[in-house]
Amino acid sequence: MKIAIPKERRSGERRVAASAETVKKLVALGAQVEVETGAGLAADMPDQVFIDAGATIASHEGAVWHDADMILKVQRPLDDEMALMKKGAVLVAMLQPLQQRDQVKAYAAGGLTAFAMELMPRITRAQSMDVLSSQSNLAGYKAVLDGVQNFGRAMPMMMTPAGTIAPARVFIMGVGVAGLQAIATARRLGAVVTATDVRPATKEQVESLGAKFIGVDDEESRASQTAGGYAKEMSAAYKAKQAVLIAEHIKKQDMVITTALIPGRPAPVLVTEDMVRSMKPGSVIVDLAVEAGGNCPLSRAGEVVDFHGVKLVGYTNVPGRVPVDASNLYAKNLWNFLSPHWDKEAKTFKFKWEDETVAGTCVARDGAVVHPLLKEGA
Repeated sequence: MKIAIPKERRSGERRVAASAETVKKLVALGAQVEVETGAGLAADMPDQVFIDAGATIASHEGAVWHDADMILKVQRPLDDEMALMKKGAVLVAMLQPLQQRDQVKAYAAGGLTAFAMELMPRITRAQSMDVLSSQSNLAGYKAVLDGVQNFGRAMPMMMTPAGTIAPARVFIMGVGVAGLQAIATARRLGAVVTATDVRPATKEQVESLGAKFIGVDDEESRASQTAGGYAKEMSAAYKAKQAVLIAEHIKKQDMVITTALIPGRPAPVLVTEDMVRSMKPGSVIVDLAVEAGGNCPLSRAGEVVDFHGVKLVGYTNVPGRVPVDASNLYAKNLWNFLSPHWDKEAKTFKFKWEDETVAGTCVARDGAVVHPLLKEGA
């Protein structure tokens, strides 16, 4: 069985879908692993790293895709890459299926079996396969560093002969994996940290990291989490109450990091223009949801915007800005997902279609779109 690791070609993507560790494990199973030349360079993984792990190196793009039985990628394929995949091949990547439904139909029409890793069920057994968690963890960490880079003051309290420097006040909006890591990172840097989330169950997590929880406590907030652990879309009445509370709090903050996302939908607006205007000059907002429309309407994807002295940081693909660790964690997620389905005798993958992790991530199979969220009328 030939497993292909192409070079990622989307703008700004520095990650790669394999590591020396996972290549070595795949080869040990009996698979042939072929890596496109230069695929890992941006993640500090030269070709020789993969050669030493047992892979062969394809000299150009077409070669690595040719006759591949399985393609492992970070991001969804480009249109010209789609044409390189043979019928019956297995594609495993972050495919953005809820936003790219036409491309999912193209996978089915091309006879591909496609797995969208970001649809991995939030179950205990799948934690080691959860690419959203592994990548969001790094995004939360990097968001704080990006904020610090654009902040003109120190983060911790400093007592000097010339006077005392007050600690920076950091407000984290959205307490998922990214938000929790942002809290921990900002605390390690010495900031005074507060955080908010529509899910009151996160209050204990926030406080366990030494931060203070800010939020509306009512009946709607107590039912604001889906069975899968995601935040629900809240009512206009709740949003109004939350906005009043946040508006008063945000004007006192030096740095705000927003992380709120709703799968398959535009990011909710958390920080309005009026809130930004109320903040002190020199304050920083880091919008991790900018690629989904942004938690602040003033954010711009790929830019740092200065609005009346407040900097809005809208870097895209934030996990890809930590490419070494992001690649290693992502590659391990793929290995943990795939390895239970290896057939030792046939020397190939034979997926157990009733398995929750398989059924939860498979979007196209046998010429049809198969995921319940993507079928017509869903």
